[in-house]
Amino acid sequence: MTDRVYPSSKQPTNGNAPTTTSAAANPSFPATKSQLYGASRPLYRPQTKRHRYRRSCCCSCCLWTTIVILVLILLVAIAGAILYVLYRPHRPTFTVSSLKVSTLNVTSASKVITNIHLNVTAKNPNKKLVYIYDPITISLITNDEIDIGEGSLGSFVHGNKNTTLLKAAITSSNRQELDDASAGKLRGGLKSKKGLPLKIKLDTKVKAKMGALKTPKVGIRVVCEGIKATAPKGKSATIASTSNATCKVDLRLKIWKWTL
Repeated sequence: MTDRVYPSSKQPTNGNAPTTTSAAANPSFPATKSQLYGASRPLYRPQTKRHRYRRSCCCSCCLWTTIVILVLILLVAIAGAILYVLYRPHRPTFTVSSLKVSTLNVTSASKVITNIHLNVTAKNPNKKLVYIYDPITISLITNDEIDIGEGSLGSFVHGNKNTTLLKAAITSSNRQELDDASAGKLRGGLKSKKGLPLKIKLDTKVKAKMGALKTPKVGIRVVCEGIKATAPKGKSATIASTSNATCKVDLRLKIWKWTL
């Protein structure tokens, strides 16, 4: 019986470094969960802090802007207080001196024909303040907002402690045609024994002068109420009642409206 020689499980080294095992050279298949997780997991990269830096810069800018605005408001308030103490400004006053009605009627075609002479007295009570007025537009309307006529006044300088008499003619040159309801109300008011209630509106722009200092122009509207007029009979003109007339001055700014 012949003897069989089996090769040894250990390979001869022949002087070289030992080789790796088959298990290490050929990994197990399929891959384990730990191998899959390690292959798909992204590398960690620390994030920069740019967003926090930008946010802090924006907060700083907003804070400084707010501080600058508050400082400017404070300076303006201080300057206004100083001017008030030095000049003691007071609003001008307006009074309807007279309203002479030469013509005021409504035609059969519902058109208004008006010829009225208006006198308004303007007073400046300030000792050190001068008012400079632009041209003034005049509107004469009823209490029902029916347009009666229009007029105008030229620009003028209202000196300190000065009283100025303003004269204007109010006409209906445009011959505005009224609707039936407005024409009926106007006819009824003209026939009333108590007279037709009227309002006068004066619109202009004014600036104040205090020594060498001049303020920007500000829009104002003067509204005079409590006027009652009657239509003339024949060629004789009538004088409207202005004893109960009162005038109010409104500042008409672009952003807000301040009533003096």
